[in-house]
Amino acid sequence: MDFKLNIIVEYLPFFLRGTLITIGVSLAGIFIGMVLGLFIGMGKMAKSWIIKLPFVWYVNFFRGTPLLVQLFIIHFAVMPSGSSTIASLIVTLSLNSAAYVAEIFRAGIKSIDRGQAEAAHSLGMNKVQVMRYVVLPQASKRMIPPLGNEFIVLLKDSSLGAIIAAPELLYWGRAATGQYYRVWEPYLTVALIYLMLTLSLTYVLNYVERRLDTE
Repeated sequence: MDFKLNIIVEYLPFFLRGTLITIGVSLAGIFIGMVLGLFIGMGKMAKSWIIKLPFVWYVNFFRGTPLLVQLFIIHFAVMPSGSSTIASLIVTLSLNSAAYVAEIFRAGIKSIDRGQAEAAHSLGMNKVQVMRYVVLPQASKRMIPPLGNEFIVLLKDSSLGAIIAAPELLYWGRAATGQYYRVWEPYLTVALIYLMLTLSLTYVLNYVERRLDTE
């Protein structure tokens, strides 16, 4: 089998552009997902079932249905007509990520000994201050590994945007395949770029974990 390097050279600018979009939508998805996830996680910890129920079903829906189905629903049915595919992809990744991040936050917060919150209350802190200054700083260290894993998963899941023609990395791999009827060169290049991104992120997360351990 001959490997045609000229295909990769020709599409390299498009691969780089798609890589930047992939990184961008993934960062946006995990950032918005963390904000929503914290809110949803706190909602799931509410004592009242009336308050808790909508958050429980949100998590059940987005964790229990395929991401591709969610992408189709949001892009074709929820987003306004004429919305960009990138916007639809970001919204889908954010909403999906929020369901998983909510469980990470909930588990991290519950892992902190209740006695510390009670001690903070005895010093005159209210619930918001206890959560902000006592619970979350300690829980955040424990949540870094699962949050990092969620970001890696989100980075790879962004490739589903190619199905709705979002010009991310896999989209250009499919474009090269369609133009030259060659599979190996485009898809191996795409796979290699994803591998470099995920390995780089893994090394960064490991470094952060080591720094926090030493502290």
